[in-house]
Amino acid sequence: MAAEIHSRPQTARPVLLNKIEGHSDAVNAAVLIPKEDGVITVSEDRTIRVWLKRDSGQYWPSIYHTVSSPCSCMSYHHDSRRIFIGQDNGAVVEFLISEDFNKMSHVKTYPAHQSRVSDMVFSLESEWVVSTGHDKSVSWMCTQSGSMLGRHYFTAWASCLQYDHETQHTFVGDYSGQITLLKLEKQTYTIITTLKGHEGSVGALWWDPVQRLLFSGASDHSIIMWDIGGRKGRTLLLQGHHERVQALRYLQLTRQLMSCSADGGMAVWNMDTKREEAPQWLDSDSCQKCEQPFFWNIKQMWDTKTMGLRQHHCRKCGKAVCGKCSTKRSTFPIMGFEFPVRVCDACFDTIKEEDRTALASFHEGKHNIARMDMDPSRGLMVTCGSDRIVKVNNSSLIPDNRCMCQTLKPSDSPTKTNQINIIAFTLLLLLLLQAVLNSKEEYIYLLIIINDHFVPDFLFLGFCLNFYFKDLSFFFFDDLTQFLCNRKTLFFYYIKCY
Repeated sequence: MAAEIHSRPQTARPVLLNKIEGHSDAVNAAVLIPKEDGVITVSEDRTIRVWLKRDSGQYWPSIYHTVSSPCSCMSYHHDSRRIFIGQDNGAVVEFLISEDFNKMSHVKTYPAHQSRVSDMVFSLESEWVVSTGHDKSVSWMCTQSGSMLGRHYFTAWASCLQYDHETQHTFVGDYSGQITLLKLEKQTYTIITTLKGHEGSVGALWWDPVQRLLFSGASDHSIIMWDIGGRKGRTLLLQGHHERVQALRYLQLTRQLMSCSADGGMAVWNMDTKREEAPQWLDSDSCQKCEQPFFWNIKQMWDTKTMGLRQHHCRKCGKAVCGKCSTKRSTFPIMGFEFPVRVCDACFDTIKEEDRTALASFHEGKHNIARMDMDPSRGLMVTCGSDRIVKVNNSSLIPDNRCMCQTLKPSDSPTKTNQINIIAFTLLLLLLLQAVLNSKEEYIYLLIIINDHFVPDFLFLGFCLNFYFKDLSFFFFDDLTQFLCNRKTLFFYYIKCY
């Protein structure tokens, strides 16, 4: 089928806050430093750089470290300040960054692969570093002993991975378009399943351990959501990019998927809505509408003395149709088609105007995007690519993640548990108010609405707390921000009154 060029619906552009330049070759990875105005970058120019924001508002390198081989990927763990760098020669190098981010010390070098390291993840819980490489393998090594624990080979280059820290399951995407799920052990592994759906190499993966959803983006310009937790093989297709998808991030708090492609396209997909699976394309030797033969159906062409027609497929019903029976084009966002696609005339008549309402917004990053990282708690996003530029944007593409709201379902009657919940919430409120005294720097907006029948037929309590904090006096607050940003239940499990 001939390629079709579609216009991309677009809303307001992301706001560029800073542009970091200085690398002499492609920047392969960039991450935002949590709770700091800083960015860590690695590049093909063999340098690792830590950029800190100065009083002038510009980012300047506080660490400039050169290694022996081009840097291909990175995994940074902020709490331990350990950083792992994958290199083009197959090695993984571990460094320790000082508290002031002005010094970086070498810790270990791991002989992970025989060729370029494509992706990696460090797990503090298991003290493992899991990596994939162009030697068609995934390996996992112990960071305490530095020894290799295991390795598995694929039939194609392994391009990206995601790791579940609790269950030690690993998802590995490769250049054949397949995604392999493995259960890793210390000295062995088990292949659970292989996911097939992409027609091009898998370039990006994102795993949400709460909803147990896997998102994959590939060079076929598509994104697939795999419902791993549902155990029914449910998949959702998302099509809207015009180039290979190279970066994904699922925001569990707002139920949105952020994706970036090589042409600089950024998309925000609304996943908090009802979606339908795209149908499988049906095989047929003749049009399933008018029964005219396709051009390879020699027998029917001879019998009917007609010329064979070219085969197309309706994106809504999946039937094989000819061009005369599929003259219409339509968007159908509920199936993931955000730009006009071919549908048969019969399906076109069934699509209502409200069915064409967009469920994604598209934006232009104005530069090649190879990797992307986000900090939802601060509303920041960083992108990098082969143009050697690193861009720090505010994530105005999505609703402000610092404004959070949760309505708790009412219980049938007042219980002792409800009383405990209210007491716990009151104590939490006092702690938050005490945090106001330590306020210095960053705004946090917290909106909690409780709707409960603790008092019969009446209890509607709304709190809007507007406070700062900088020096975290309680370890509780340090964990609080991570909890709000990463957990399925937006607020604390000990106050929900189901």
